[in-house]
Amino acid sequence: MNYATHDRAESIARALFLPTGAGGINASTALYEQVVDGLAALISRHREADSEVLRFPPVMSRAQAERSGYLKSFPNLLGCVSCLAGDETDIRALVDGSGAGREWVDALQATDFVLAPAACYPVYPLVAARGRLPAEGLRCDVACDCFRHESTHEVGRLQSFRMREFVFLGTPERAVEFRERWRWRAGALADLLLLPHSTTAASDPFFGRADRMTTVVQGEQELKFKLLIPIRSVEEPTGCMSFNYHRDHFGTIWDIETADGGRAHSACVAFGIDRLALAVFTTHGLDLAAWPRQVRQALVA
Repeated sequence: MNYATHDRAESIARALFLPTGAGGINASTALYEQVVDGLAALISRHREADSEVLRFPPVMSRAQAERSGYLKSFPNLLGCVSCLAGDETDIRALVDGSGAGREWVDALQATDFVLAPAACYPVYPLVAARGRLPAEGLRCDVACDCFRHESTHEVGRLQSFRMREFVFLGTPERAVEFRERWRWRAGALADLLLLPHSTTAASDPFFGRADRMTTVVQGEQELKFKLLIPIRSVEEPTGCMSFNYHRDHFGTIWDIETADGGRAHSACVAFGIDRLALAVFTTHGLDLAAWPRQVRQALVA
C-alpha cells in the first residue's frame, strides 16, 4: 500500500487534472472520471431502502441559503450568482469598456441565486412544503456540484466539487441512529477500498467571534464526525466523509414536523466524491490494472 506524501499527491493530481487558469478549478481526465463513476455506483449500492433520490442543480435559492443559516455561519465561503442589469445600450457600454471608466464587474447585481455550498440544503424547504413526515421518517439520497470560496487550493481542496449525501429527517432517536449507523457503514466502505482511515469528532470553522461558541458546542456534543484519509500526508489526513446530527436546527427553521406533530430532527452522511477519488489514487496509484482485486471489483470491474 502506498501511503500519501505531499510530492506523491501533487504528482497524482498532475496526472488526473488539467489546470484551467483558476485556482481550485480543474478539468478532469477520463481515468479520473472512471473512478468517480465507480464511487457513485458503489455509494448507490449501499443506499438504504425507500430513500428518495434527488439531484439538484449547482445553484439554489439565495433566500433559502440565508434562512438556513449558511450566510451567517460561512459568509467567506458562499458564492453569489450576479448578472449585469439594464438595457442593451448600458450593458454594451460596460462590456466595451466605455461605461464612464467603470469595469463591467462593477455593475454586477446579485440575483436570487447562490452557488450551492452543500447538497442537502434544498432538501429541507422541499420536504417542509409537503406537510408532516411519514411515521418512519424520511430518507433522501441527494447530490449536486457544490462551490465554496476556499482560501487555499492545495490537493484535495477544490472550489468546485461533487458532494453526495444521505439525509434523514424524523424523530431525534431515529436521526441519531441513522448518523451512528453510517459512521460504521462508511468505515466499512473505506475498508472495502483498502483505504487507511480514522474517524474523529470534528467541528465546522464557523465565521466570526460570535460563532466561536457554536464551534465549541458542536465539538463538545459530538454533533459532527469526520472520516479522515491520507491524501497530502499521513500526518494531516483529509476529511473525505462527514457524519452530522443537526438536532432540530432545520426542523425549526423550516417548520418540519414528525408524524405525531413533534419538531423534526435531521442527520446526514456526506461523501466528498472528489476527495474520495483522490484518496483511492494516492493509495493505490494510477495503474488500475495493478490495484488490489477487491478495489478493482468495487470500482472499475
